[in-house]
Amino acid sequence: MIIIDALDLPGVRYPAGRVTRPLIGGNSVVQGLHFNQGYVVLDPDGGQVPWHSHEPEESYFILSGTGELCQGTECVEVHAGQLAYVPPGTYHQLTNTGKEPLVMLYCCGQGEVLHGRQELDGTLPRAGIDVPPLPPGARLQSI
Repeated sequence: MIIIDALDLPGVRYPAGRVTRPLIGGNSVVQGLHFNQGYVVLDPDGGQVPWHSHEPEESYFILSGTGELCQGTECVEVHAGQLAYVPPGTYHQLTNTGKEPLVMLYCCGQGEVLHGRQELDGTLPRAGIDVPPLPPGARLQSI
């Protein structure tokens, strides 16, 4: 049996204002066969998972806080208790719009997901320049 205390794991701080702790897959001690999962805290008022896409499908489950989820051509407000499904190859972005941290779990199928490394390296494609634009009214990328 494997039990992990997410808050005891080392996290990676990203320039867009979040800390990610891999639970399964990635740098975690637990390597899943079919999916990756992580615990993410977005900084208040603007912390973000920037606009990106990847082939594995993904879900975000909001544990606490409020935010704006953009996906494809739509943006919606999200809050604690909601789950968002992101189909394969769909551009998406999550931004904390509240005054408290937004905490969420992601679950992503196995496959290449580059946005974290690109963000750390300063090579993340820019919305509307290198990749499709954000939906109208969306918060801009924070990096």
